[in-house]
Amino acid sequence: MTYSPPEENTLGVILGRGKRREADATRRVIRAATPVRSSLGIGFIGIGATVICGLRALYGIVWLIALWDTYPNPFIALAAWVVLIVVLTAMVLVSRSIVGELPHWMFAMFLAGLAATIAIDFAAIWPLGDIGRHATAAATAGMALVIVVTIRRSADILIAAGAMGLVFATAMVLNTEPDPQNYAPQVTTLAFVVLPAFIGVVLVRGFRRLVQVELDRVLVQSTVSAPRFAVGMMASEELARLDLAAEELLDSVSTGRTKLPLDPRTASVAASLATELRLHLIEGRRETWLYHAITESDLLGKVVTLTDKGSLAGLLDPQQRDGLLSAVWLLISDTAKSAGRTVQISVGPVTQSVETGYGRKITIPFALTISGVARNRVDPATWEALRKMGQYSDSTQNSTLRVDIACLVDNPADQ
Repeated sequence: MTYSPPEENTLGVILGRGKRREADATRRVIRAATPVRSSLGIGFIGIGATVICGLRALYGIVWLIALWDTYPNPFIALAAWVVLIVVLTAMVLVSRSIVGELPHWMFAMFLAGLAATIAIDFAAIWPLGDIGRHATAAATAGMALVIVVTIRRSADILIAAGAMGLVFATAMVLNTEPDPQNYAPQVTTLAFVVLPAFIGVVLVRGFRRLVQVELDRVLVQSTVSAPRFAVGMMASEELARLDLAAEELLDSVSTGRTKLPLDPRTASVAASLATELRLHLIEGRRETWLYHAITESDLLGKVVTLTDKGSLAGLLDPQQRDGLLSAVWLLISDTAKSAGRTVQISVGPVTQSVETGYGRKITIPFALTISGVARNRVDPATWEALRKMGQYSDSTQNSTLRVDIACLVDNPADQ
């Protein structure tokens, strides 16, 4: 019987079994930051949205009382407010207790309640011939979408807000006389209906991106104190799994539960474990902390390319590592300024050995090539971070910035 070892990637994960396993801590952090999950920050945004909607409702109720005598039938307008208050109260209670995304049927019922509010309120004010000046519950229904902005997809909120805006615009055209004196109230009411949902979507998406970027940076920053050669964060759980499987196999052999010689199936499992462990051991002596920091980052891995044939990046001390990572993060984390920007990091070869007051050092050249950026567009904090690595010089050619850094590190031969 011949055994063919499985093909594996650089992390020792067998190809064909799906994506590589993430470490428990990593998985929990990333899962907490995904848009369909609740989190502490998102929860506070939801509370703020509820407060804003409540204030808008209070304003609308005061306006209803002020216009009470002008309504042909004010109790129809009051019925619209009763429906809206019931819908808002139910949705606030649901949003505070739900974990994850609001189910489709609940969202559909919420929209149906808002649609009923708008229809009843329009029926109450239609004879007045001025939607913009007299819509109270209907205008508040448009702002009510901000309550679910954290528990529904952005596209759903934007479509619902757009549909409400279209309904209001159509009703205004059909019901209100085209008089210049009427334009301002109509536009103001239409803005109150549509803009809150759009602003809420922008804020929530920006917050989620901020959290994801910071979480990704915190995870990558842990490599600053890692050994020169080590397995990455994502491979830690894989090693733990292999270790547990090997211990269970050895324990079953030692206690007699598994008879010797091993049957073909058990022997194949043992061979697979040995192959995976061997690949992990080889990987741990081949890839540096910088390689793992880049490849295991959701953001850095997309835009940063590393060339380090001699694995010299592992010789940097923690302060130099922190400076390098901070500089790269500052170059790519600002989406508005770094769209389409790429960073190439070239390391080595060693140029010279020098004597310093702290012992003999060797000089490792680092070259950072950043495309799509001018020197005057680089954040000043980037240059401060690069100074932690050593002396640097920069040049620009064809919208590409090149920074050459000479890093003094301890001579590994003396260690």
